[in-house]
Amino acid sequence: MTTEGRRGLSQRIFAWMYRGDQEMDGHEKQVEPYKRKYLSELRGDVLEIGPGTGANFRYFHPDVRWMGVEPNVFMHDDLKAAARKHGFPDLIRPLVAERLPAGDSTIDAVVGTLVLCSVDDQAQALREILRVLRPGGCYVFVEHVAAPSGSLTRHVQNVIKPVWKALADGCHTNRETWKAIENAGFSQIQIDHFRVDYPIVAPHIAGVAIK
Repeated sequence: MTTEGRRGLSQRIFAWMYRGDQEMDGHEKQVEPYKRKYLSELRGDVLEIGPGTGANFRYFHPDVRWMGVEPNVFMHDDLKAAARKHGFPDLIRPLVAERLPAGDSTIDAVVGTLVLCSVDDQAQALREILRVLRPGGCYVFVEHVAAPSGSLTRHVQNVIKPVWKALADGCHTNRETWKAIENAGFSQIQIDHFRVDYPIVAPHIAGVAIK
């Protein structure tokens, strides 16, 4: 099977695993306080990268002008249905975070939840986020991240990464994503570190970075 074929199969599997109502599953309940804290205040033009099946729609203010970038086309039908359910247009582009469909300094907020774990190039994705944000615009994120170096959880993350990546549409279990955000060139950054009750991907971050 070609690399493209393997990626397509991985995307199909991942979309199948995600299918259904994501709003009240166990993980969503645990990250909900952070999403409400950071997403509910957004207004204006919002570009969401990797919206999946639309779990974040319920946190957005109705005045948000939403557009999504979701490379996994097997999620698009569920995502469009969720957008319509919550009163948002189903403006979805099958692109990647490393190439965003917006002009320079045109977006008020970029949102990414559980996204930077799976992009091919974190640094390029963050450069694109900075490029499209207006001055004073914000990047809101919720991500699972690497456990502390030397810990048992980090060892397990390192060992399981190849299998996890293959089954979870390119997701890496052991990325120190907070460091990538801190080094991206934002003027202000707030990061909350917390844990959820999922052993391998328990360490999480949530926060906001200002251009």
